[in-house]
Amino acid sequence: MYDGLLPIILQICRVHLNRAMLTIHSFIFGPFQENTYVIHDPTGSGVIIDPGCYEQSEQRQLHDYIVDNNIKITSIVNTHCHIDHVLGNEYAKKEFDAPLYIPQGEESVFKSVKVYAPNYGFPNYHEAEVDGYLFEDDSLNIGESVWDILLVPGHSPGHLAFYQPENKYCIGGDVLFNGSIGRTDLPGGDFQTLIESIHKKLFTLDDEVVVYSGHGPTTTIGHEKKTNPYCAIL
Repeated sequence: MYDGLLPIILQICRVHLNRAMLTIHSFIFGPFQENTYVIHDPTGSGVIIDPGCYEQSEQRQLHDYIVDNNIKITSIVNTHCHIDHVLGNEYAKKEFDAPLYIPQGEESVFKSVKVYAPNYGFPNYHEAEVDGYLFEDDSLNIGESVWDILLVPGHSPGHLAFYQPENKYCIGGDVLFNGSIGRTDLPGGDFQTLIESIHKKLFTLDDEVVVYSGHGPTTTIGHEKKTNPYCAIL
């Protein structure tokens, strides 16, 4: 009787263990109120996603959290390369001695930031050296967890999202927000492309998936499918 139940019980225990292992800590940085994420697990390995820390006080917040929690940053990753998501790339890369990876389709977006940064009030922005590029259908390793990479253009041409199926987490950048979507009036943006990305790449995920957006609070796929005024399908 119990022989048949034991594998199921062990599987349930492993699922709950996996869900408890990942920590996602968010910071809100800059006048754009951009969400920077540090994701780590008990191995001590972690990744910084979209470091928006430009001011020294913001950099100190990021530094103190990582040091206080004994996190070894293995990489710095951008979901896309608009100014608010890359302001802290150079600082994070140097401070934590970690490589920087950006989406393959975002190189021109990334290169343009240094041209317009002073006009946005960031005269001390310096472009960080890119160590590699991320592609759809590759994977992102954060400690012992493996995240799928999804291409979700529309807000920017090469925008990526990162999805962890066991924990049902999605780092969505500026594609889908709680009750809204990313703007499409910037260079490389397109409304129909964005809606298609949401419907075909994000809304095909389970309703329980938690979306960690580039701005604002978290949401879930199910909630946005039902209530989002721009892209709901239910």
